[in-house]
Amino acid sequence: MRVKAYAKFHDLYRKLPQAIRRKALRQIHRLSKDLRHPSLQVKRIQGTPGIWEARVDIRYRMTFEFEGDILFLRVIGDHDEVLRRP
Repeated sequence: MRVKAYAKFHDLYRKLPQAIRRKALRQIHRLSKDLRHPSLQVKRIQGTPGIWEARVDIRYRMTFEFEGDILFLRVIGDHDEVLRRP
């Protein structure tokens, strides 16, 4: 699956600590290969049709959506912040 990211995702990604950026890249790679990988814990965000979340680590999440065979990364950051504005 091809992965693209919105500008907002890039902006938020750059602000993350380096260790979290490395984890995020690893998880994005997994996401592109296997949406069911257990470490991702992918689930649909309630009340937001078509938007999904995936786990970066215990504290950080990223959201994404599908458009055809392309996965678009929307936002990344602290779990609570991400879920407030997916």
